[in-house]
Amino acid sequence: MREHAAVTPLERDVVEVLRALQPGEVVTYGEVAEEAGHPGRARAVGRILAAGVDGAAWWRVVAASGRLVPGLEVEQAALLRAEGVEVGERGVRVMRGSRRRSPDHRARPVPPVPRRSSR
Repeated sequence: MREHAAVTPLERDVVEVLRALQPGEVVTYGEVAEEAGHPGRARAVGRILAAGVDGAAWWRVVAASGRLVPGLEVEQAALLRAEGVEVGERGVRVMRGSRRRSPDHRARPVPPVPRRSSR
């Protein structure tokens, strides 16, 4: 993240949420945005993480599908596994709901979302 004082409120709020994540917690970019008070800004969270945030566990944030960071999949999977998170070949199966974790600190499967009829 930028080192000078011109940090935006969004950046400040996102960093606060990221630094509060605990080992074994897995959240989505959208959940970080929501909890930071900026719903709908998931892409902005991704940009902030890509810029680098000192002291924030970037590896605990995944796409809504559970996909890991492109190009950093191996490193992110290793860091998550070290915290007891189950990571499959398609990523992490994240839970719905911000910063929740299962009793054994592993992400639980997400129940399927009912699809709407095209009518």
